[in-house]
Amino acid sequence: MPPSDPQQRLWNPAVETLSRDALRALQWQRLTRQLRYNFEGSAFYRTQFAKADAEPGDIRSFEDFARLPPMDKADQREAQQESLDRFGNPFELLACAPREKIVRIVSTSGTSGTPTLYTHTAHDIAAINEMHARKYWRAGIRPGDVMLQAVSLSMFTGGLPLSDGIQHLGACVVPVGIEGGTDRVLQYLDLTRPAALLATPSFGRYLIEQAPVRAGRPARELGLRYFFCVGEPGGGLPEVRTLLAEGFGAKVFDHTGGGHAFHGISPDEPPERASGMQFVSEDHCLLELIDPETRDPVAQTDGAVGEMVFTFLDWEGTPFMRYALGDLIQVWDAPPDCPTPGRLFRILGRTDDMLIVKGVNVYPAAIQDVLAGFRPQVTGHFRIAVDGPGPQVGPPLALRIEHGEAVQSDDLPALAAAISGACREKLRVTPEIEWLRPGALPRESAKTSPIERTGQERGGVQAIRSSRVPR
Repeated sequence: MPPSDPQQRLWNPAVETLSRDALRALQWQRLTRQLRYNFEGSAFYRTQFAKADAEPGDIRSFEDFARLPPMDKADQREAQQESLDRFGNPFELLACAPREKIVRIVSTSGTSGTPTLYTHTAHDIAAINEMHARKYWRAGIRPGDVMLQAVSLSMFTGGLPLSDGIQHLGACVVPVGIEGGTDRVLQYLDLTRPAALLATPSFGRYLIEQAPVRAGRPARELGLRYFFCVGEPGGGLPEVRTLLAEGFGAKVFDHTGGGHAFHGISPDEPPERASGMQFVSEDHCLLELIDPETRDPVAQTDGAVGEMVFTFLDWEGTPFMRYALGDLIQVWDAPPDCPTPGRLFRILGRTDDMLIVKGVNVYPAAIQDVLAGFRPQVTGHFRIAVDGPGPQVGPPLALRIEHGEAVQSDDLPALAAAISGACREKLRVTPEIEWLRPGALPRESAKTSPIERTGQERGGVQAIRSSRVPR
């Protein structure tokens, strides 16, 4: 139930204000119980323990727990397939709850392979709803507010679980989705007059561009008070946040977490500040950092960077244990003036999106950050054209970038040189730039992949010419 006082800043202050020591004690209590549950309920996890020559009783500290091998999506897909082959269902080896308790299955988007499944019991759904309520309550959403959900609703972890969480808070969800396209989203924005819109940052920017043409008025006249970024990078960049805030006349929040236990949301702050996101689910998710190459633990000191590894706590359906999701994150303590409690983190990029150019690691999010500083000379939409599977990429790094509406052809060589120089200074790589007309890249997809690999369709994208910059 929502707090009785709408002015209360936190949804569940008893948990959200726990000291670090008290929170750590709660995590340990839940972890020891979860390890026994996982071991008894899953053949997959018994194998994971056997790899470390251990049983749950041998885990007497967080350091002991870190001896267990991490799992990743490849391990999960292999367990799914083996379950299908041997038992005729996809979760026999990995899910811990009996089949009669599993009431929902959602999945990743499956853009890079077979979708990975999340199984939920009613107990898990209650925990997920709690996490969503914590996030939106912090942002200022209250019962009676209408929230329009313009992200994929088809099996996506940010689809139905997110809708359920909004309803649990007491707000009203409009699950229009993105599958019906921009005109349908605008139609329901006009019909339902929501306080908040949830969408990818790229779709939000596209909506700002299209609203005057398709809706007959600028996006800031749609009546939105909140814009929640979801599903892709961008919501943590000051330039992108400012563009969305000004374009919609709304507060902008970056947030993450769908049908699983890792949830975070940015503080209520000016868009240009971009402090990162606050971890709001530490009582249900144990976070570790590891070195993405050596797989050794990384201490979570202020400013530490590593690949995130999470373990679900107090979970029944598919309680992932030491799951290496592939996200590189940075963590630090919230400053004293932060309006809400909780450690801060920033998702720096996907380890599987990392490219190596002449020994230099390059993440798409870092390129997006550079391009954001060149608006409105560029739209901010781009692709990295990669010949082969990566991560090794032969120089030069090939970027396909949309120029801005007002940029003339004669201006493109100088603009390419400026962008190339900024990349060289900030990222230590010098790209080769191919210019695209504004609007050439798709905007309406649920998630936008920044990498185009050889052989992928380019969907009618129109390139006008390449600007080669000497290296």
